[in-house]
Amino acid sequence: MQMSLCIIVKNEAENLPKCLSSVQELVDEMIVLDTGSSDRTIEIAKSFGAQVHTFEWCNDFSAARNEALKYVQGDWVLVLDADEVLVPGIVPILKSAIEQDDYLMFNLVRQEVGAAQSPYSLISRLFRRHPEIWFTRPYHAMIDDQVIALLQREPDWKIEAISEVAILHEGYQAGVIASRDKVNKARSTMEGFLASHPNDPYVCSKLGALYVQVGETEKGIELLERGLSTVEDVSTKYELHYHLGSVYSELDIEKSAQHYQAAIQQPILLKLKLGAINNLAGLLKDCGDFQNAQVLYQQALKIDPNFAIAHCNLGATLKAMGQFTQAIEHYKQAISLNPNYAEAYQNLGVILLKMGQVPESLEAFRTAIELHQQNNSSEAERLQQGLKEMGLW
Repeated sequence: MQMSLCIIVKNEAENLPKCLSSVQELVDEMIVLDTGSSDRTIEIAKSFGAQVHTFEWCNDFSAARNEALKYVQGDWVLVLDADEVLVPGIVPILKSAIEQDDYLMFNLVRQEVGAAQSPYSLISRLFRRHPEIWFTRPYHAMIDDQVIALLQREPDWKIEAISEVAILHEGYQAGVIASRDKVNKARSTMEGFLASHPNDPYVCSKLGALYVQVGETEKGIELLERGLSTVEDVSTKYELHYHLGSVYSELDIEKSAQHYQAAIQQPILLKLKLGAINNLAGLLKDCGDFQNAQVLYQQALKIDPNFAIAHCNLGATLKAMGQFTQAIEHYKQAISLNPNYAEAYQNLGVILLKMGQVPESLEAFRTAIELHQQNNSSEAERLQQGLKEMGLW
């Protein structure tokens, strides 16, 4: 079986080498569709042996991805974005997977680098080349609609989720989002799709969450509730409950907990539930239910021992329970996983101060302040002021 990489690009000279390097041992051809680059993107793609084709951007990701599919010759198609890389250890797993004759598609786990709350997502990016499979939706382009329709006509095909992390994605880091104005582009494109598909659960989930993100809370809740009333896909149902849990955490704690619990109950990969588990534990911690919060944080860390925010939050829970030594261990583990974790340093400083370890505490506070300052956070000034008032700064 041969595999083709399909990727659409524009001015990706910085990211493209890492992306293409990551797939060299897996794919037999690289199809790069350029939508108007003015940097070295095309030159770099050709240096990797890629076939480069051009396409005039029309504000429709599906149209671009479908154009790229026209040039594919392989039996299987792997779709990546330039800000994604394939995890090296997944290559033999994917090679083995596509040798199975009865599979139509494999969903891949993507780690969202910089997304602290929900570090993993499941995406349909590896599929058999088939005349009835193409992309739909102008934003968050996906093949799922066509795959579902094909399975209804040809039910013998199988689809499966590969549980190991396959893709690392850096596009959701705050700086990247701001620099590319992703929020505004996403909003205008999804609103156009919603106008003709008003009850589509997937767009209700994505656009509803975006509305909440930009402060249009009532519009966001209406869309999320609308999507939940018609959704059947368990992954989208998880997202809808998760987003509603998040928005209600500021409005109605009981409703928030109910939605997080409903999200956790969905039959999806455990990695994908980490955001809901962590957030529900946070609600319980804030309400003083430390024991059940501890259980949930431990559950999250059993699923992913490298989930830094859960270590930090578990540290805060243990601190509230008077278990200072164990709390310190988890703060330090969070820091080892994320050396730029300002809150973990700050929390560590607090607990060390309570234990009378003043020099060690001040060292942790100093690092926290430096990290807060790098992020232009007012927390640095607040922390400094607090230390001054205690005569420690």
